[in-house]
This record gives sequence, C-alpha cells and structure tokens, in this order.
Amino acid sequence: MKVAVLGASGLVGREMLKVMAERNFPIDELKMLSGPGSAGKTCVYQGKEYVYEQASDSSFEGMDIVLGAAENAVAKQFAPAIKAAGAVFIDNSSAFRLDADVPLVVPEINPEDALKHSGIIANPNCVTIIAAVAVGGIAKLSPIKSMTASSYQAVSGAGRNGLYELEEQVQAYAKGEELVSKAFPCQIAFNLIPKIGDITENGYSKEEMKLQNEGRKILHLPDMKVSCTCVRVPVFRSHSISINLLTEKKISVEEAKDAIAKFPGAVLLDDAANNEFPTPLLTSDQDLVYVGRVREDLTNGGIALWCCGDQIRKGAATNAVQIAELLVR
Repeated sequence: MKVAVLGASGLVGREMLKVMAERNFPIDELKMLSGPGSAGKTCVYQGKEYVYEQASDSSFEGMDIVLGAAENAVAKQFAPAIKAAGAVFIDNSSAFRLDADVPLVVPEINPEDALKHSGIIANPNCVTIIAAVAVGGIAKLSPIKSMTASSYQAVSGAGRNGLYELEEQVQAYAKGEELVSKAFPCQIAFNLIPKIGDITENGYSKEEMKLQNEGRKILHLPDMKVSCTCVRVPVFRSHSISINLLTEKKISVEEAKDAIAKFPGAVLLDDAANNEFPTPLLTSDQDLVYVGRVREDLTNGGIALWCCGDQIRKGAATNAVQIAELLVR
C-alpha cells in the first residue's frame, strides 16, 4: 500500500499515523503532506524519519490511499488530483459527506457502502460516529424514528488551539491573571458554551444538523428526525452525548442493553448504583464507545442513554483507518 496523509502535521493527521502504527496498517510507501507552515519539518513514523512535504497536485501520483485530515477548502482543492491519480480519498472534512455519490461510512454499521465509492469516501462528523456506534445495536432491533441529543464536546474538537486555550486559561485563573479567549467566542475554563458552528435559518447550528443529516445516510433511515444541541465543555478530550431515541417497535431496556453489549465497537458500562458509567477521562485515547445510564424515556416510552467516545480517535482518525482497512481487505 502506498499511502499519503493530507494534513499529516495536524492533530487528526498525527493521530491517524499513531493509529496506523498501532494497527500495523500495511504501508510500503508513506507521504506526509502538509501546508507551507510545516513543510520541511520532520517527524518519525515506525522508527523512520519523514519530512513533511507541501501538498501539490502532483503529490498523489502513484498513491493507493489518501487519508484526509485537512479542512474543507484543502479537501476540495486536492480531491480532483487525488481521483485523477487513481487513489481513494478517505476524507475527514465535511466537504463531501452529503454528496450522493460519496459513501459516508462507519465500518461497524455500513461497511458495504465503502465499496460503492467513485474515488472518495467520507468520514462522518465525530459526534455522528460516536452516537451511531452507541445506537447501532438498537437500530438493528428496530428502525429509529427520532432522536433528541445533547453533545458535550471536548476542546480538542476545535484542534490544537482549543487544547492550548483551555490549559492557558486554567493556568491564568490560578495566577489571578486575565483569561484571553481566541479559539472560542468566550471563556471556556470553568464554563460551557452552547454554540458550536454557525447558526442556520432554523436556529440550529451546522454542527447540530450533522447528526440528523449524516445519521440518516449512515443508518439508511432517510426519515429519521433528530433534534440536537451541541455544547463545548472544559474537557480536554473525548465527547459525551445524551441521547433519547424512539424506535418504530418498542424496545425494552433489557433488550437495548443486550443489543449495545453485543454491538462491535460499543461497551456497555451501566451500573450507576456502583458509580460505573462512561466518562470522558475513561474513554480517552482508545477506540471504543462506552454506553451507560440506559433507561426508559418517560416521555414517550423510548430509550434514553449516555455515551462517551474519543472524538480524535474513533470520532476521526481511527474510523478513517478502519475504512482504509476495509479497502485493503
């Protein structure tokens, strides 16, 4: 396999490399592609030193797979060259997720869709991936009619600057210094920010609409309705989501728990009496989605649950590498 990582010097790009090394992904040739700011700098993968190359249209010639960890504009800029080179572009940006001819894949749920690509496969939004794995077992029992969700999203979801800002604000607070906000619209330390992404005409942010729009495509449920509120929280890593879902056929709590426990990629951790439930710290730096607090929704007889997953790994890097593994197999 000849693999290029587009955006290799960024937070998700570096995590993709880490995940590939852990999973022994077969690589015969590797290219580290970046923007001009990192070009010429070096990094180490599997004991070998690599130089970040500034991405250009010619960078993809001879490549089999390109893992995209760059922003929308960069993904759109280089997608034609990647396809022309005959490589498969597994893209983590939101640029192509809702395109009709681009599969949107969570390997535990719709692996068969990955093989229907025409040169591009999209990696879903991090919240969508985590939520989809959490409810995937239940969706097998009965189609989901609706979900109401609130996400509690770690600062690393905003990239390295988000991580730095929380750390700097906590340190400034301890010293009695002024807290400066640049990465976020207001102070994030010891605070919550109930807005992630631009607000659309219906009052929901673009981030909030992703769970419905992408979830429909992944689960093959075009009529599923989702109402979502996305909140930035002062946590370094791992997103948490509260989900209330209603299925076409009534599912008991026991059936839901059994389905979650058996679903690949999910872990049922649900013993609140003994304080055993998913938390961001517990689920950081690993690839499983932990699900707990499973109970009946008292408003409509559906299922309520709580889940946590590492949005940098399963919510981005690992899911992309898993898609690449589908292609290799």
